[in-house]
Amino acid sequence: MELFEQINSAVNAVVWGPPMLILLVGLGIYLSIRTRFFAITKLGYILKNTLLKIFSKEQRGEGEVTAFQAVATALAATVGTGNIAGVATAIALGGPGAVFWMWVSAIFGMTTKFSEVVLSVNFREKTEDGRFVGGPMYYIEKGLNLKWLAIIFSIFGAIAAFGIGNMVQSNSVAASLQETFKVPPIATGIVLAILAALVIIGGIKRIGAVTEKLVPFMAAIYIIGAIVIIIGNITHIPEAFALIFSHAFTGSAAAGGFAGATVRQAMTKGVARGVFSNEAGLGSAPIAHAAATTDHPVRQGLWGVFEVFMDTIVICTMTALAILVSGLWDSGASGAVLTTQAFNESIPGGGYIVTIGIMLFAFSTILGWSYYGEKCIEYLFGPKAILPYRIVYIPFIIIGSIGGLELLWDLADTLNGLMAIPNLIGVLMLSGTVIKLTKEFFKKEGLS
Repeated sequence: MELFEQINSAVNAVVWGPPMLILLVGLGIYLSIRTRFFAITKLGYILKNTLLKIFSKEQRGEGEVTAFQAVATALAATVGTGNIAGVATAIALGGPGAVFWMWVSAIFGMTTKFSEVVLSVNFREKTEDGRFVGGPMYYIEKGLNLKWLAIIFSIFGAIAAFGIGNMVQSNSVAASLQETFKVPPIATGIVLAILAALVIIGGIKRIGAVTEKLVPFMAAIYIIGAIVIIIGNITHIPEAFALIFSHAFTGSAAAGGFAGATVRQAMTKGVARGVFSNEAGLGSAPIAHAAATTDHPVRQGLWGVFEVFMDTIVICTMTALAILVSGLWDSGASGAVLTTQAFNESIPGGGYIVTIGIMLFAFSTILGWSYYGEKCIEYLFGPKAILPYRIVYIPFIIIGSIGGLELLWDLADTLNGLMAIPNLIGVLMLSGTVIKLTKEFFKKEGLS
């Protein structure tokens, strides 16, 4: 195990080194410039056509599930423990400055996610049995004629699902339930596995039906709890923002149980956790969006912008502020435990909100990522490989619940990075297609 940790640590350092950070943020900047920063300048239009249409029954075009069911599945996979445990881990290892770099990755990540979704819908295929399939493996193969690169993405995607979408999630739930209710981790893992199996077996339609109800409910509970904490500590908010901005460029000195962090650590942990949280650049969410009913790739792409905005700018910021105003960020605690302690510090029984949030967030992430993984496996081996993949995927939920937190997070980061590389190459080389479709859409909408 020690040798495995050393190997993973070495690979992780390379994968998430300066080249990856430059590629991730750099691509977001490049796409933002080429689309004239529409994700910011047209944010009002985007929210009007996403947030305000969440419960709309209007459907135009072809697809297996509604636009919101597709985004709910993607959000289910995106809004996970990264929003609770991931933010806390970033602050615990990189200091308050990590939050700033999380925001930076999100601002540019909105256009990256938009581009992924546009390409996914544009290059999707309809199977013989009427299903819609798409994602990086399809736009890399069909758009660039690089099947070997599409295969590499699918291999990493199928394996990554066991880390980011499975073991990390069940581990965070188990840690939180043990902290709050003294529930044995193995018991948590078994219950989660049974519940997940009941939904996963039904495929995208059942996952979409569950997540479209679960996502708004779970987000509302957590956001309301965080808002109560922020309002109750409103006088400390300026100080919290001051910590974020000052430590982003100066690093954080050792204090209390906090070991201290350099600017590079803040940047690395912030961007890595930001990507882990909103998944912009990973190529995962476009797999779900490919099944959406829509009449134009850009119309569905707007939901990609909404995903990153809601996930990182809203929910992750809520978590970060709750931790910083509690004064416990430098206590030495990390992950879900730190967030739980922060909520408990600010409001009586606040830890219950975190525990419920983690349970719902993690469960929904397990559902969403099971779909991503099986689509990667289907691309590699055909539809017959889906059932065996599901059968293998379920037990790993139990294994994750009793695994070590730090090792699981590091492993998930490594797999995320390996998965992102072929996808980022595909998005960069097909950026011309994104620009063309975007101009065409907004001209048609009278917003060019």
